[in-house]
Amino acid sequence: MMRRIAVLDAPTNLGLRPPTPSSVPGCAKAPGALRDQDLLARLRARDAGCVTAPRYDPGDWRPGDGVCHAREIADYSAALAERIGSIIDRGEFPLVLGGDCSVLIGSALAMHRLGEAVGGRIGLVFVDGHSDFRHPGNASYVGAAAGEDLALVTGRGQADLAAIEGRRPYFRDIDVVVLGIRAQDEYRLDLQAAGITTRPVPALRAEGAARTAQWAHEQLADCAGYWVHIDVDVLDPAVMPAVDAPDPGGIAFAELEILLAGLVDTPHCLGVELTVFDPDYDPDGTYAAEIVNTVVAGLAPVTAPEAVPPRLLPGPSAAPGPRRGNGRPAVPAAIPPVPATVRPTVEADERDADSPGAVAPAVPRGALGVLTGEPVGLEPVGPPAAAGPGLLRRAPAAAAAAATPGPVPAQGSESEAPLPPADDDDDTPRTAAGIA
Repeated sequence: MMRRIAVLDAPTNLGLRPPTPSSVPGCAKAPGALRDQDLLARLRARDAGCVTAPRYDPGDWRPGDGVCHAREIADYSAALAERIGSIIDRGEFPLVLGGDCSVLIGSALAMHRLGEAVGGRIGLVFVDGHSDFRHPGNASYVGAAAGEDLALVTGRGQADLAAIEGRRPYFRDIDVVVLGIRAQDEYRLDLQAAGITTRPVPALRAEGAARTAQWAHEQLADCAGYWVHIDVDVLDPAVMPAVDAPDPGGIAFAELEILLAGLVDTPHCLGVELTVFDPDYDPDGTYAAEIVNTVVAGLAPVTAPEAVPPRLLPGPSAAPGPRRGNGRPAVPAAIPPVPATVRPTVEADERDADSPGAVAPAVPRGALGVLTGEPVGLEPVGPPAAAGPGLLRRAPAAAAAAATPGPVPAQGSESEAPLPPADDDDDTPRTAAGIA
């Protein structure tokens, strides 16, 4: 049996600045553009529908007004969280098609609800070309949630976005792993000070995508499961220019495929979201096709017949222990080039019921499926793989009594003292205008 993927559209632009004063960002078109490349058929996925976003209208927003579209983003995030939760409750693997990076707020809310239900912590693997860590404590003002999403989901920023339903933070700093940011990311020192583990592009390439996925597993070994966020601007603009803020120094499609396959090749991966692809910069669909090829190949381990997920059981929520390693491997003086990789292609009509997915995984089956040290709160015996993480069943009374979680420590307080203005990173449009 296999886990079924459910594709959910989240076509929101609410977290971005307008490309020009009179235009609207194109990221909301991404789900349709990816579906046009036969994404669902190639994944043999269920169509989970669409969470329609509110109207994009910055109005008379000005610096100092807080996050633009905050009320709309909060309402949208709650609706998105509900839909993601229902997919997981069906025993399916959600693939959320954004939209901009503010989609992460809804996913994070869903994961916090889930963690509360099972009495464990849910982690985040944040694969992005930018840290998205701007907040009132390190910038003179905030505005575009797509450049602030990681800060918001770790409890930094205005409460109407960072503490929906009174939940704050959605992810603890110690339960976040950041992969793929550029070596000179503007907020890299803030991430380090917060205790958020990172592996920038030079280190990721030096260690290799497969080993980096295994390393990310190990960092989150104390979590009951984790969510994966992928912003396609982690790719180098030489191969993926169709994003709102292309930034040189990214990874290649082959590396993203291997990384994704490694991250999802474990039942502890609860779902994936894909963000920031802008079809306005891809008129002939070339980049959409390449994204779909990569996603189909990368998600092949999810639908593998031999995947048997465990049940998630309540685990202790005491303060997590130290991570394995410092998260900062040495970077060689010269970064080796990405080896040429030929992705095997399997047409839809060549597959049968015993051969789900479009392409064999980029890493050997099982190579990344078992973590070093079984995560706390996981029982290695569970339902058939088709059930995925299932309903994330609560433990039997005896097990629950033995693993009663304690109170969740409060997130570190924010500094409201603004620092000198900082240049925008991932949400800076190609033509500067409007919201910062």
